[in-house]
Amino acid sequence: MLYVVGLGLGDEKDITVNGLEAVKKCKRVYLEAYTSILGVPKERLEAIYGREVVVADREFVEQGIDGMLNEALTMDVAFLVVGDAFAATTHSDLVLRAKGLGCKVKHIYNASIMNAIAGCGLQLYRFGQAVSVVFFTETWHPDSFYDRIKENADLGLHTLLLLDIRVKEPSVEALCRGKKEYEPPRFMSCATCARQMLEIEALRGEGVYGPESVCVAVARMGQEDESIKTCTLKEMCNIDMGGPLHSMVLVGETHPLENDMMAMHRAAEHDFLPEDQVPNQYLSDM
Repeated sequence: MLYVVGLGLGDEKDITVNGLEAVKKCKRVYLEAYTSILGVPKERLEAIYGREVVVADREFVEQGIDGMLNEALTMDVAFLVVGDAFAATTHSDLVLRAKGLGCKVKHIYNASIMNAIAGCGLQLYRFGQAVSVVFFTETWHPDSFYDRIKENADLGLHTLLLLDIRVKEPSVEALCRGKKEYEPPRFMSCATCARQMLEIEALRGEGVYGPESVCVAVARMGQEDESIKTCTLKEMCNIDMGGPLHSMVLVGETHPLENDMMAMHRAAEHDFLPEDQVPNQYLSDM
């Protein structure tokens, strides 16, 4: 049996009772570390679960996943996912491959950013499509998110922006030499996202959003030091939200209760970085 277990957003204690019972009866436990990260080291998971936890990074997911699925044909295996297992499409593919091998699969759900974002005070039923925003490079400025935001904005809906996570990414030089060398982990900040958004608006010029558009930045949702700040998109370019992970909301039409909640989270002057301390948004310069 393959147990696909959501861990929630905070720490080792956020696993559900059902999830914990499943993990404790598994002979192999893997922690997916490709689509998200947990706010605590794996040793804390091992202490509470009573099992060794093997980190399944990008290389494992791309090259070693078949070994895990074959194990699940003859023993109980847990695949742990930060947040909820099906918030990332990668895990749907995993389940399909497992089923194709004749492996039994059980899902154990948990909280993810897709529902925890309501903690900022915006109502979930007023959200449209979620979009992903990836790091720009000097020569590549992907703008597909702009069209999805426009569709949401035309309906007056909020847009949740999921910001880029780059963990164990091979460097271009290493790929050219055929060596296994990786870039340091990089996590997009709300400030970088805001700058990229304004750059694309300047290029496309369709008036989907602008410097005065209202946004909400969230960081480390579900953790003890979670942070929620509301400001304009222009102000967001200098917001200091601390460590990862960050997400952002471009606000649509609002209910009075939503306005009150956003006012409660209004960013203060000390929440912003001086211009000379804000990192360049281009990946190659980070």
